[in-house]
Amino acid sequence: MSAVVRSLNIVHLYPELLNLYGDGGNIITLTKRLEWRGLGACVAEVAISDTPTFADADIVFIGGGSDREQAIVCEHLLERRAELSSFVEDGGVLLAVCGGYQLLGHSYAMGDDVLEGLGLVDMETRRGAPRLIGNVAVESPVSPQPVVGYENHGGRTTLGEGVEPLGRVVFGHGNDGESGKEGCLYRNVLGTYVHGPLLPKNPGVADWLLSRALDRRCGDGSLDPLDDAVELAANKVMVDRLLSGEEKE
Repeated sequence: MSAVVRSLNIVHLYPELLNLYGDGGNIITLTKRLEWRGLGACVAEVAISDTPTFADADIVFIGGGSDREQAIVCEHLLERRAELSSFVEDGGVLLAVCGGYQLLGHSYAMGDDVLEGLGLVDMETRRGAPRLIGNVAVESPVSPQPVVGYENHGGRTTLGEGVEPLGRVVFGHGNDGESGKEGCLYRNVLGTYVHGPLLPKNPGVADWLLSRALDRRCGDGSLDPLDDAVELAANKVMVDRLLSGEEKE
């Protein structure tokens, strides 16, 4: 790995509003996995009273929140849409979970109310019933192990032509409870309904994000291996439990 880059800049958007089911643990995972490799992380927490900038960002994280909190956040982010879109199109790494994921698309229809989205990814979300709740497991190209976690959302997300899902649902509901798709992958954007938080349970996903951020920053996305025995054992326990039929959807 290049010795030039010793730290990545991580922008954590609105943690006071978007932090359901321990989503802040995703930031801890990213910073620790850099630290364990002798790399640093500069984390900028952006409050709703702040004006975010993405000029020097390597990774941007948007967590989950209620419909009300999503509307507040989206109003603020729409003012920075052009800069955030430029970051995405330039290969910037963006992780968005649940409510944050829904904001990536063109719109989120909540009955008669339609929340304008950021339009970063060709997708649409509408609110449906019942809520899709429970544990989830997803086979994904970004992780050697199934991605596991927890979902709780009323949104049904439909991906546009050419937008890849994060993966295929092997347990749980995913984007809409019907298509078998979960999340989205667009350039270096990863959107998902998986809480829990996502990254501590799925080190492969964390390293996918870090590798792409390092490649964009210094042209070398290689990562030294870590001892993930504990994390992988926990992942396996959950996957085995879900796929054995012990737990019902």
